[in-house]
Amino acid sequence: MRYEVRDPGVAVVTFDRPERLNTWARDISSGFYAAIDRADADPDVRVIVWTGNGRAFCAGADLGSASGESLGAGLQKTDGTNVSRLVGERHPYFLTTVRKPIIAAINGACVGIGLTHALMCDIRFAAAGAKFNTAFARRGLIAEYGISWILPRLAGWGVATELLLSGRTFRAEEAHRLGLVHDVVPAEELTEHTLAYAEDIARNCAPASLAVIKQQLYGDAMDGVVDVSARAEKLMHESLRRPDVIEGITSFIEKRQPAFPPLAPSDP
Repeated sequence: MRYEVRDPGVAVVTFDRPERLNTWARDISSGFYAAIDRADADPDVRVIVWTGNGRAFCAGADLGSASGESLGAGLQKTDGTNVSRLVGERHPYFLTTVRKPIIAAINGACVGIGLTHALMCDIRFAAAGAKFNTAFARRGLIAEYGISWILPRLAGWGVATELLLSGRTFRAEEAHRLGLVHDVVPAEELTEHTLAYAEDIARNCAPASLAVIKQQLYGDAMDGVVDVSARAEKLMHESLRRPDVIEGITSFIEKRQPAFPPLAPSDP
């Protein structure tokens, strides 16, 4: 796992096991959790970018490692009963609870639990030709860890049903047409494109606003419009008491870049 923070406050988390296509296992999951927690707690970090090194973003669960950390080896040891021991302690939806925007730069194969995690990121860019696959039905598994919740919300019920039931492979260009990624760019331009997008957010968006908006988006997903609107009114009153609003308006009038304060540990 590689971790770096770039100006003006973008943390880049890179899966760095290219020889195993960045497959998901206990060791890589623990490093990933630590990196996300580190970025979320760092006041200098405003946006998180997640990508992979090599030909894959995350090619699903590690089914064949000889280290004993793989899903296949773990299943033999636990009879499949202790799933958290096999795939990590946190469900992928934890990414929706992180206060800062998480952008996935999908550089290559994005399969199974790798796809579930990518869909739980807030924004996704993909390299042209990158392969996607739900894979679960073709491994004797079910729609795991919340993908049956997030996939219909991104692509619609019919598309989600087809992708989950067929387990077929599709590429980045189709993923874009289906609404699963926001843009497809040549592979050699993916990092630069994603970082430029992340840096624009880091420079121009208030961290407190981003945190609250994420809470609203995912927290409001299951509620009715009356409750959502009432909660938004309360949050609006709270936002008016923060210095971000004055700075946002003043910088707009003065035609300059805003200087929003970082998130404090007590912020939402």
